[in-house]
Amino acid sequence: MSRATREAYRDSLLPLLQRHPELICLDSDTGLFNAEYAATAGDQYLNLGIAEHNLMGIAAGMAACGRIPFVNTMAAFATSRALEAIKIDIAYNKLPVRIMGTHGGLAAGHLGPTHQALEDLAVMRVLPNMTVVVPADAAATEAFVEQSLNLAGPLYVRLGRKPTPALPEAPPPVIGKAQTLREGGDVVLVACGPYPVLACIEAAEVLAGHGIEATVLNMHTLRPFDTQTLVAAARPASLVVTLEEHWRSGGLGGAVAETLAEEAPTRVLRLGMPDQFVDEVGNQEHLVAHYDLTSERVVRAVRTALDTEARSGRTDRKEYIA
Repeated sequence: MSRATREAYRDSLLPLLQRHPELICLDSDTGLFNAEYAATAGDQYLNLGIAEHNLMGIAAGMAACGRIPFVNTMAAFATSRALEAIKIDIAYNKLPVRIMGTHGGLAAGHLGPTHQALEDLAVMRVLPNMTVVVPADAAATEAFVEQSLNLAGPLYVRLGRKPTPALPEAPPPVIGKAQTLREGGDVVLVACGPYPVLACIEAAEVLAGHGIEATVLNMHTLRPFDTQTLVAAARPASLVVTLEEHWRSGGLGGAVAETLAEEAPTRVLRLGMPDQFVDEVGNQEHLVAHYDLTSERVVRAVRTALDTEARSGRTDRKEYIA
């Protein structure tokens, strides 16, 4: 069943507000919360308008006074326009502010580069004390909202805009623990977010038909990073491929490459958005296809890399089915 991660967040938050008076929802006129929702939440919902920097400062003040604010704004504005307040007011003071960034990645493709968040994971994962999470479906979003109640310090959650499919059956999502969606000893596919994770699952199935067995990791938490699971999967493999709806620099691919360079050096291919601002207007699905953030691209990248390796004589691996 397809469901939007931002709507899953909204719907799961309301019952938590009713059970936990210390929680408060701070909005920036996102349109996600209607009048009925605001009336039900009562004084636990405040719409502060389009003023993201002030939004973060107010959230920090409330958190310092014992509240747990859930802050709603678009990911592009949270991690750029309001970054100073996040860094100094929230992260520096280790305050329990939950920053819910909607329209992550290419989700606001119809609004152009000003509203697209293709740097947010790079920005947020380098901030000390910050937890960074990218749910791959609605169920994971609900789980992370619930788990955040017991989380120390600030949290950034990247959410989408439109409904996306649910993941196939998977281990329960836990903040800080990668989900192993498939196991195989030849290559490792690492992704985060709805479209990349689904693409890697599909790619693994196609690769299996070519005699290539892939482990698929849903690396939904970029900070703290699950080094143990990644290293264990990468050690027997000859190749690690990352796929993300983010510029190739600094995001998931960067985290994977940094980790393996120190812990288990192996070849890493980082697939993501090219080093340019988006030059195409369209919805998320169109842009994902246009920039080839697809299962087909993952399959091509893996087969090309392994074929090149075999021809160079650097591996004694079996020959793969053409």
